[in-house]
Order: sequence, then structure tokens, then C-alpha cells
Amino acid sequence: MQDSPTIKGALAEVGPRVRRLRTQRDITLTALAEATGISKSTLSRLESGGRRPSLELLLPIAVALQVPVDELIGALRVADPRVHTNPRRVDGRTVLPLTRQPGPLQAFKLTIPASEHEPMLVTHDGYEWLYVLSGHLRLRLADHDLTLGPGEAAEFDTRVPHWFGGVGRGPVEILSLFGRQGERMHVRARPRH
Repeated sequence: MQDSPTIKGALAEVGPRVRRLRTQRDITLTALAEATGISKSTLSRLESGGRRPSLELLLPIAVALQVPVDELIGALRVADPRVHTNPRRVDGRTVLPLTRQPGPLQAFKLTIPASEHEPMLVTHDGYEWLYVLSGHLRLRLADHDLTLGPGEAAEFDTRVPHWFGGVGRGPVEILSLFGRQGERMHVRARPRH
């Protein structure tokens, strides 16, 4: 981890940042050495990049320069964790991918309109988890015909003939996790009346 480009870059910036803060405050290397108890040569090597920064060096320097330690090291930037994707329409359904990277498990938010037509069961490799956010979902799984409401979840092997769609007056919103691996959730569904 210490050899990652991000960490190497952050460490390389410490010395120049210390020099800049010191000179902005009109403090000489000699004065900083006296204030910190760190030798002038060690401070010079730190500023020029010849010495790796350590917490034992940075804490007294931060106190002497009256700055937080993270100002000396420069807070590492974390990439924006938000997923920015565009929804797409597939067979009348709105599908919003929630995972950025391809991988064994994919997450989607689906909005499915209420459906009046007879379901067509399909099979394919994989495993699926469904969680109902709002509305009512009809799930056909082999001989089972279930209705799930908000807060209910189902999981199944997609090699079993299945179909799911909206039922009732309005659309249903669900979260779907699809993949070959993962933890099982508890099914809380009741048969359709």
C-alpha cells in the first residue's frame, strides 16, 4: 500500500509544502530547528525530499507552524463514490444500473409499470435477489405465483423458470441484485390471492 502512486505522490509533496508554509511565515530553517528540536540538516533533507516524512517529524513541525498535520501532508483525495449512470428503457421498464464496474454481482433499480398481460417465464444462468421499494411486484417462479409489497424480498436461482412485473394500479420500484455469488436474503413473500 505504501508504494501506491497516490501515497508516493502525497509523500513527495510534504517537503515542498513544509518549505512553502515555513517561508510564508518568514521562519528560517534554524528557527524551525530550534522550535521543533529537529536538526537543521534533517529539516533541510525533509524539505528537499531526501528524507521521508514521519509522524515524529510532522507533529512538532505542525505545532511550530501552527497548522494541522493534515495541512502538511495534504488530505488525500478520495474519488467521488457516487454512481452517475443514465437510466434506460427496456421492454417498458426503466432500468438504472447502480454498479459502475463489471463484475460477478450487479445492482439495478427498476421501475416497472403495472402489467395486465400473461407472464412469459424465462430461464438463464445466475442468481437474483429482489427487494420491493414501493408498489406491488408479481413474481412467477415455476409453479409459484407470489405478490410482494414494500419491504419484502425474494431470492431465486434464475435457471428456474421465472418472470416478475408490476401489479396493481401503479408502478413498482425494486432493487435487483443479479449474479452468481452472494449472501442469501430471507424470502418474505406470500402467495398471490
